Amino acid sequence: MLRIERISKDLGDFVLADVSLEVGSGEYLVIIGPTGSGKTILMEAVAGISPPDKGRIYLDGRDITEEAPRNRRISMVYQDYMLFPHLSVKENIAFGLRSQKASPAVIEEKVAETSELLGIGHLHHRQPDTLSGGEKQRVAIARAIVMEPKVLLLDEPLSALDGATREKLRRELKRIHQAYGTTIIHVTHNFEEVFSLADKVAVMNGGGIVQVGTPEEVFRRPNCEMIANFVGVENVFKGLASERGGLIEIEVDCLKIVSATVDLDGDEAGDEDEDKDGRKNGREGRKGREVFASVRAEDILISKAPLKSSARNSFSGRVEEIANGGMMVKVWVDVGIPFMAMLTRRGCQEMDLAEGDHVYLTFKATAVHVF
Repeated sequence: MLRIERISKDLGDFVLADVSLEVGSGEYLVIIGPTGSGKTILMEAVAGISPPDKGRIYLDGRDITEEAPRNRRISMVYQDYMLFPHLSVKENIAFGLRSQKASPAVIEEKVAETSELLGIGHLHHRQPDTLSGGEKQRVAIARAIVMEPKVLLLDEPLSALDGATREKLRRELKRIHQAYGTTIIHVTHNFEEVFSLADKVAVMNGGGIVQVGTPEEVFRRPNCEMIANFVGVENVFKGLASERGGLIEIEVDCLKIVSATVDLDGDEAGDEDEDKDGRKNGREGRKGREVFASVRAEDILISKAPLKSSARNSFSGRVEEIANGGMMVKVWVDVGIPFMAMLTRRGCQEMDLAEGDHVYLTFKATAVHVF
């Protein structure tokens, strides 16, 4: 296990502030956050490239805060590959093993095994400047994993690649993780990488970690407006909340949105307290707390007639804008407040939807997250 305890790093114009994080053995953690939030600095602190001013870092119970990078058994791969231009592909992969004075037989065996896994054995004789971006990144990853690190750090490893190459390497990273069981920390801005690779996600902002959870938790139940906006929750509203019948009613500009996600104290909706006599004591009528409510666009059904549904949220309004994004179509509807719903291109065509149409929006109370 990797344990980061309240580390801080003051770089003058940027401060990494009191960061704590745990990554389980064999876990794949993805770190996301806005540019300049401290993701790379955190990775470099873990690698020993930029030691923290305060705090401690432990790996499998061993304090590695002040250990030299070469002794940590942590490898790091950057987005710009950082291959040695004067060495061949094979020599690049073998570089760390040679530095550790491994025997020629061990070097040959490990380089061959790693190269086969990544499909780059045929490139051994080539120089880095003759490789494509995808080939360079495979070599950089091979150079890292040949060292059999306890932790592999990937700093936006796929961001410089074209779409097809990125998808192929993403699958290969998943295969590498399954094959080696290495603990991986991966920084990215690409949400597809989060859902296809991550066991757990950490969101950074302003030099700190603001939420940690599974991809489902972070993307569907963000704990603040910044995260909701960052992860692409298109419908975020501020309103006053009250509890009614075990549900939450959020009043937003006279429109009432019903949520079943959590109550005002952060417990599951529908939970009740017991009074001294053991009787159920629901918290009916408490109101006035300012909250945010979010609804993901893909959870909203759009129709030209009212739907027969058990969903507690149904509003009518006017289509203000339609944007064709290729496979998916975004539809903005004014129901007193602006909502954005999402349809497949075929669904939009079958509805014969046009700007100015009168439509209905329907979504379940469980689709409304309150924070």
